Amino acid sequence: MALTISNLRSRGLAWLRRWSKKEWAIAIGVFTITLFALTLIPDSFTEPLYTPPPPLDSTADFVDLTLLHKAKPRGALCLDGSVPAYHFHKGFGSGSANWLLHIEGGGWCNSVASCSLRKKTALGSSNYMEPRVRFSGILSPDPSQNPDFFNWNKVKIRYCDGASFAGHSDNELKTGDELFFRGQLIWKVVMDELLSLGLSRAKQALLSGCSAGGLATLIHCDDFRKLLPEVGTVKCLADAGFFLNEKDVLGNLTMRSFYHDVLTLQGVAESLPKECVAKSEPSECLFPHQIIKNINTPVFLVNPAYDFWQIQHILIPDSSDPRGYWQKCRRNIHNCSPSQIEILHGFRDSLLRALSDFQRNKEGGVFINSCFAHCQTWMAETWHSASSPRINSKTIAESVGDWYFNRRVVKQVDCPYPCNPTCIHMDFP
Repeated sequence: MALTISNLRSRGLAWLRRWSKKEWAIAIGVFTITLFALTLIPDSFTEPLYTPPPPLDSTADFVDLTLLHKAKPRGALCLDGSVPAYHFHKGFGSGSANWLLHIEGGGWCNSVASCSLRKKTALGSSNYMEPRVRFSGILSPDPSQNPDFFNWNKVKIRYCDGASFAGHSDNELKTGDELFFRGQLIWKVVMDELLSLGLSRAKQALLSGCSAGGLATLIHCDDFRKLLPEVGTVKCLADAGFFLNEKDVLGNLTMRSFYHDVLTLQGVAESLPKECVAKSEPSECLFPHQIIKNINTPVFLVNPAYDFWQIQHILIPDSSDPRGYWQKCRRNIHNCSPSQIEILHGFRDSLLRALSDFQRNKEGGVFINSCFAHCQTWMAETWHSASSPRINSKTIAESVGDWYFNRRVVKQVDCPYPCNPTCIHMDFP
């Protein structure tokens, strides 16, 4: 389904009323993915991105934005100096003492210019955040959509620092612009707030995140565990956050160079594993295959083997395809030639090699499907529904639940594309 801003504006409200819940989920997904994909392009944001209105027949799953005003005196500020924010849905019944936190994704900014543009969006300022968002997928309160976590206390932590909640203020005075690199402090203040709301009394807890939020989950996983010393079960889930330190099709280390710039600009090294930073180039320590070596808390990794964001920005960034040879393939995997598919299979092989040690971790879990997708936990269609992607007849939600509650060992690795007919593949217009 090709959805554009102009189409939505021109066809009118009557057309919107006829959309099904699945079409709404796909539409919102496309807009969120578009926003995320643009975050690596320095001059992409010149105005706030248009967001389609919510389904007209359902408001039960929408949760209000909470601005964390007490963060301001402590200096925990978004890129533009506004206060951070979150959405909180109180648990009920048997889940009233359990907590699930989900960190929003949205890429990173690696320069003064890109951070300055970012601070004019919801990814850099709470002034632009939606007053209400829908809790679906892993955040849903619907047991049919979220069988294991539906009645838990659930929090969506908004992402507004541009460095996976790992930035430090050391370089702020050097930028020559009013930018605040306070990600690590935002993390601390948000955690203090949630602890005061009842997280400190949790019986079970799960920290999760999507994309850059998945990376933030890995960075802060052990810190989260230390905040809850009396909690029986604390685990972490990173969705589409396992970014590869891989060469692009021209042989350039595009992603490593980008991470180097993010790390240098925002002082991220202070939040990374000290063992890694002491013996490696710090930017290498921002890659998850290094981070997970030092995590003691049980971790589950959800990742598509053909992660379209990584294909479009790590394997085949625009700079590596000046003649447009990959243009159709990088937008829709069904358009790839046999030789291009072989290269994508090689990227999948790199992912599996990077996970080889983790696969032997008895407490760890994986769900690596062969879909052309990115974040898959926050939408019902990919998390848990009749049409969700499956491996060995298990949805992502079922696999995560089996792992979290120790019902069985979960090491779900799909066969190569195009073997899985249950995949939901993204199609970019």
